[in-house]
Amino acid sequence: MRVLVTGGAGFIGSHLCEHLLSQGHRVLVIDDLSTGTIENIIHLKGNPRFEYSIASIMNVPVTAELVDRSDLIFHLAAAVGVRLIVESPVHTIETNIRGTEIVLGLANKKKKKVIITSTSEVYGKSAKVPFVEEDDLVLGPTSKARWSYACSKAIDEFLALAYLREKGLPVVIARLFNTVGPRQTGQYGMVLPNFVGQALSGQPITVHGDGTQSRCFSHVGDVVSALYRLALEERAVGRVYNVGSDEEVTIMELAHKVRRAVESQSEIRLVPYTDAYGTGFEDMPRRVPDISRVRKLIGYAPTHTLDQIIAGVIEFQRAKALAE
Repeated sequence: MRVLVTGGAGFIGSHLCEHLLSQGHRVLVIDDLSTGTIENIIHLKGNPRFEYSIASIMNVPVTAELVDRSDLIFHLAAAVGVRLIVESPVHTIETNIRGTEIVLGLANKKKKKVIITSTSEVYGKSAKVPFVEEDDLVLGPTSKARWSYACSKAIDEFLALAYLREKGLPVVIARLFNTVGPRQTGQYGMVLPNFVGQALSGQPITVHGDGTQSRCFSHVGDVVSALYRLALEERAVGRVYNVGSDEEVTIMELAHKVRRAVESQSEIRLVPYTDAYGTGFEDMPRRVPDISRVRKLIGYAPTHTLDQIIAGVIEFQRAKALAE
């Protein structure tokens, strides 16, 4: 099978490419390298079943050719990271909505199945925990750019399901929770690689807010395996699936875990949200998925503990530092 991965040079996308190649598929990638990097896929260039195009999905002729050549599409190209979302809301909205519209429209011409990667952000400020796929979404006001990402990804979901209902395009939606692992950068506000980098360099580990906010961190290997299995499962078409871990940890606890694992002397410093992201920034106090739907369908279960995930990120960053 020939598979197109939009955003394939990104953190998750590059791991997905590896997994697809390991399953014997041909893999096509389109990525404009706005948040991805060629280093993520450089080791795949020698594989005769792998090819990539450095271009935006907004480049319709290039994207159309790749879609036409593909049997299956994983749509991962998107603006990602809290910092990028806050600093570039126009780019976030245009990339996420217009880009998805282009991919779905092109895929629909020959009814190519599309796996849409959405996000736990769409649950917004919902206080009903754990989050279930059919729960109401509770977003903040339009005056706060923080919620533009959540809204844009929710529109992506609405659009994908509209293509299914109106035009018969097979789509599957995966709402990814905090996905971490090797190759993830802290450049755009990703918390775990930031903590590890700070601890390794002896800098203060900066926790935004009061540190009581909690998250569930999933290993990228578990996530891409789930995406692949959802793509192959016909019963998944037309439904939304939470994909993540249900091992909850506060951000303050995470900082302490990282410091212990690195054996660092770094202090843990609280940084107000206002200082990190500007006035009026809002955050979710808890973000915990109910993963019973995806578990029932494909037998999904996380295989990496949080401590194992942290150890892997530390090992990756140490190896990268030695190589530079």
